[in-house]
Amino acid sequence: MKQDYLPQTIDPHLLDDLSHLVRLAMREDLDRSMDITTMAIVPAGLRGSASLIARKTGMIAGIDLVEAMLQEMDSSIEWTQLVGDGQEVQAGQNLANLIGDARELLTCERTILNFVCRLSGIATLTRHYVDAVLGTKARVYDTRKTAPGWRRLDKYAVRCGGGHNHRRGLYDGILIKDNHLACRAIVEGKLLDPGTAVQLARDFVSSGGLRFDHPPMIEIEIDRLEQLQSALAAAPNIVLLDNMSNEQLTECVSIRNRVAPDVELEASGGVNLKTIAGIAATGVDRISVGALTHSAPVLDIALDWSLL
Repeated sequence: MKQDYLPQTIDPHLLDDLSHLVRLAMREDLDRSMDITTMAIVPAGLRGSASLIARKTGMIAGIDLVEAMLQEMDSSIEWTQLVGDGQEVQAGQNLANLIGDARELLTCERTILNFVCRLSGIATLTRHYVDAVLGTKARVYDTRKTAPGWRRLDKYAVRCGGGHNHRRGLYDGILIKDNHLACRAIVEGKLLDPGTAVQLARDFVSSGGLRFDHPPMIEIEIDRLEQLQSALAAAPNIVLLDNMSNEQLTECVSIRNRVAPDVELEASGGVNLKTIAGIAATGVDRISVGALTHSAPVLDIALDWSLL
C-alpha cells in the first residue's frame, strides 16, 4: 500500500485524552461530591462482583482501556479481562469481571459502560462498512467528524472495527478543499486550478519553515470531472472525489489509471451501507465515511451484578 495517514493506536496521546475524559466524566457524575444514592442505601464495606456482558453481537473497542480508566479513578476494583479490542463477541458473552467494594463498583459502572459501549458501537458499525466492500480494492476511512475531545478514541475504535484512519487533525495532513481555493481567490482575483494548489502545498512543506515528524500527505478535493487532469498532473498523494455519481467515479478511475496510476482516489459524500458497495465497485482506492463516528449507535453492553 502507498503512503498513508498514521494509524491511531493506544499511545501516550490517546491515554492523555482518556485521562481528561475520565476526570470530566466523574466530575459530571459526582460534581466534586459523592454518589448520594449509593451512600444512602449501600452499607459500607459490602463486597460485590459484576460481569461486563454483551447484549448484542458486535466488535469490541475500549475494553483494553478500562484498566487505565480505573487507575485514573483511583479505584481498587479488581479487573479481569476476558476479551480484547478488535474481537467480535456474541450476545450473552462475558467480556470481563470486576470485584471490589460495592459502593465503588456502583459509582464507576456507568462511566466504564459509557466508554466501552460508545467505542464498541463505532467499531461494530465500521465492521459493517468494511464487510460491505469485501472483494474490492477499496479501503474504508474515517473523517474528522468526531465528538469533540474524543478524536483519538473514536479513530482508535474505527481501527478496532477493521477500518483505516484519515488524518488525525489539521496539523498532520494537507487536504485542500473548495473553501481553501475560494479564500485564495480573494487575493489572486481568480480561482486556483487544482494543480497549482497542490504545488503551493508542496512548496510550503518543502520550504523548511516547519519541521514534520512525518512528511504530510497532500490531498486535494475536486467535485467536477474537468478538474481531474490538473489535479493528477501535480501528483498529490490523493485526489478526493466529492459527491460524484458512480458513473463519474468510474470515469475518474479510468483517467487516473492512464495518466497517474500512483495517485490514489478517494470517494466521499453520499456514502451509507446501501451505497458503499456500488461506490467500491467503481475501482476507487479509498472511501471516507463520516457516519462511522458521527452516527454510530452504541453497542448494548451491561454490567450484571452479584454480591460476594
